[in-house]
Amino acid sequence: MTREAVIERLEQYFDGGGFWDDLSRRVAIKSCSQDAPFRPELYRYLTDEITPTLGDLGFESEIFENPVDGGQPILVARRHEGDDLPTMMTYGHGDVVRGYDEQWRDGIGPWEMKKEGDRWYGRGTADNKGQHSINIAALKACLEDRGGKLGYNVVALIETGEEAGSPGLREFCRQHKDLFKADVFIASDGPRLRADRPTLFFGSRGVFNFTMSLNLRDGGHHSGNWGGLLANPGIKLAHAISTIVDAKGKILLDELKPDPISNSVREALSKLTVGGGETDPEIDPDWGEPGLTAEEKVFAW
Repeated sequence: MTREAVIERLEQYFDGGGFWDDLSRRVAIKSCSQDAPFRPELYRYLTDEITPTLGDLGFESEIFENPVDGGQPILVARRHEGDDLPTMMTYGHGDVVRGYDEQWRDGIGPWEMKKEGDRWYGRGTADNKGQHSINIAALKACLEDRGGKLGYNVVALIETGEEAGSPGLREFCRQHKDLFKADVFIASDGPRLRADRPTLFFGSRGVFNFTMSLNLRDGGHHSGNWGGLLANPGIKLAHAISTIVDAKGKILLDELKPDPISNSVREALSKLTVGGGETDPEIDPDWGEPGLTAEEKVFAW
C-alpha cells in the first residue's frame, strides 16, 4: 500500500459522488438527540446505516443500551485481525442538534443535502456525520488497497448522545473498558484553525467541573435591614473563585497548571495563527497566562 494510491482511491470516491451519496443518506436521518420524539431515529442511524456499512468492512457491531436512564444508544464495532497486532480505536457520534427547520433560508434545510459553490449544507455535515463518514471511507480505501487486510485491529465507538452532553458515556466506558483496549485513539470531532486549514490535534485540554456552595444560615434576611452585618455568601464565593484564577484569567494554583511548554511544541505553534477570520472575535491580549502567545495559550496551556 502506498499513501498516494489510497489518496487517489479516495479522490475517485469523492469526485465520483460516492461520498455525497453516503453522507446524504446519513443527513436524511433525523437523529436529533435533544428531543425525545426523535429517539427512534437514533437507533435507525445505527442499525440501518452504520452497522451495515461497517459490516461490509468486516466489523462485528453491537448496539448497547445506555446505562443511564433516558440515555441514548451506543454502538461498538470491532474488526479483529490478530491478537499480536496493534489496535486503533476511533470515535464518532451519529446524533445532531435540533433541525430548527424554520430558521433555514429558502432552498436549503437541515435534512436534505444541498450544495452551493464549495459549501455543503445539511445537519451533521460538519458535526459529526461528515467526519466519521470520512474515517470509515479511509478505512475502506486502506482495506481495498491492502487486499483486505489492514495489519491492525480496529474498535469503533459511535454514540448518539454527544449533542445532549453524552449522558452515560463515562459509565459505559468504565463498565466495558475491556472492549476499548487500544494502542492509539483517533477521533475527528473538534475544531480546526480555519475552514481552509485542516488541523491535526495530538491531544486536547480536559475539563474539570465542580460545584461550590456555601450555606451560612437558615432562611433569607433582607439586605435593607441586615446588609453589612451578615456575611454574604455570594461575596465569599467570588473571593474563593479569585484564589483559583485572577482578574485577568491567570491560573493561580500550580496544581492546575500544565508542564512547561517544550521547545518543539513552541516551534510547531509558531507556524500557526489563531483568529483573524471574518467571524472570529477580537482576542484580548492581556487575558490568560502572561508571556505566552495566543497559540500557546489555547493549544499548550
